[in-house]
This record gives sequence, C-alpha cells and structure tokens, in this order.
Amino acid sequence: MNKSTIITWVSLLLLIIISTLFSTIENSLFVYLIIGLAAIKFLGVAFQFMELKKAHSFWKIAILCFLFIFTVLVLSIL
Repeated sequence: MNKSTIITWVSLLLLIIISTLFSTIENSLFVYLIIGLAAIKFLGVAFQFMELKKAHSFWKIAILCFLFIFTVLVLSIL
C-alpha cells in the first residue's frame, strides 16, 4: 500500500467515527453534516480505491453529477 492509500483509509475511518458520534445527537442540522460526510467518503473511495483519478474525465464528471443529484434528492426528502 502506498502512502496516499493509507492516508485515505485513515481519513475514511475518522469520518466514520465522526459520523457515528454525530448520529446520536437529535438535531436536524447534524443530518446535513452526516450526509456531507457521506459524500466526502464516497468521493474518497471513488477516486482513491476505484482509481477514478486516472480515469477519463467523462467518468469523473459522471460520478460528480451522480453524487450531486443523489445528495440533492436525499436532502429534498428530508
């Protein structure tokens, strides 16, 4: 494993711990924070472990558009 993979993996673990701690708080503001953290985790996995950073720009734009549409739809349901 190279250094950037380890840094991404540790960052994902920290984001999971932060999301877990905020999930116990009963405040609607923290729901947006948890969804934002999930989006960051999604981007970390997609670009580091699925190697989208080396992919064609079409796939990068497609992933970002999917994430934006999905996040907007989830937030509109809340």
